[in-house]
Amino acid sequence: MRVGMYYNNQDDRIEKIAPPEIKPGELLVRVEASGICGTDVIEWYRRDKVPLVLGHEIAGVIEKVGSGVSGFKKGNRIAASHHVPCGVCHYCKSGHESVCDLLRKTRFNPGGFSEYIQIPAINIEKSGVYRLPDKVSFDEATFIEPLACVVRGQGLANFKPGSTVLVLGCGVAGLLHVKLAKANGAAKVFATDIADFRLKAAAHFGAKSIHAKDYTPEGLREANEGRLVDLVIICAGAKSAIGQALSSVERGGTVLFFAAAEEGVQIPLGINELFWRNEVTLMSSYAASPDEHREALELIEAGKITVKDMITHRLGFEEITKGFKLVADAKDCLKVIINPQK
Repeated sequence: MRVGMYYNNQDDRIEKIAPPEIKPGELLVRVEASGICGTDVIEWYRRDKVPLVLGHEIAGVIEKVGSGVSGFKKGNRIAASHHVPCGVCHYCKSGHESVCDLLRKTRFNPGGFSEYIQIPAINIEKSGVYRLPDKVSFDEATFIEPLACVVRGQGLANFKPGSTVLVLGCGVAGLLHVKLAKANGAAKVFATDIADFRLKAAAHFGAKSIHAKDYTPEGLREANEGRLVDLVIICAGAKSAIGQALSSVERGGTVLFFAAAEEGVQIPLGINELFWRNEVTLMSSYAASPDEHREALELIEAGKITVKDMITHRLGFEEITKGFKLVADAKDCLKVIINPQK
């Protein structure tokens, strides 16, 4: 079968490998759509692991069902989590499923940029496979995983209706944060980026868009009735975004580190200026639990979060390098989806 073998952002080769053989308890899935995630193009994070087949935002059709699997049959339309938590460890029981040791070890075989993937038994046992309603397309289903991560992030940050929000970075994750905050009753949502294309998208989705080079905390106060914001969500990797975030959070507010930073970036902290007397919370969020995947699917199915309007490119397998370059350049695209069957 064909796979997209990743070497770097400019070199993703179509290669052939043997299709995976499923064992008892496993599923073989024909991949119909696989989204390119912003994390797929973080070269410093991948360089010691290449070549490899990436892709975790997948949707497809069950091709084969291993013995002992119940609840699924050939022909079912599904999405799936590439990582699943155990549900019983210290981390899972304390509500931190995404730092579970099992979650950090589980994955598809190979990645989603392939014609077929094997879903291990543990992913099925731990409720990491989701039947797709007829009204949710394969393309829409590629948003389940990124939206689940956004659901988790805002939940951990204790988002409340009536909050004011600043999203730094208007890629797919940032725009999903804009959409979810608006859908859940944010009083105001501000968003910054350096790409005009993405700023226009943020404005279209209901945010007050500000070019990153023009952004100042003073300007934010003017636009927000003299206050900074209750929740700042960092969806950009640049060091400058971290400085902007720390200077933009209101007393009693939260800064959510959602995106990976550039390699080696440190947090510049003034303890007295930021924390003392201000009750500011700094926190991070990573991945999502199966429950959050199901919530994301329900949001998409119900139309509470629309995602079709975020798809800018649907590409066949032979154009996968083009897709990676589009996402890495982060200028004239939002969601880029690869169809391995074309």
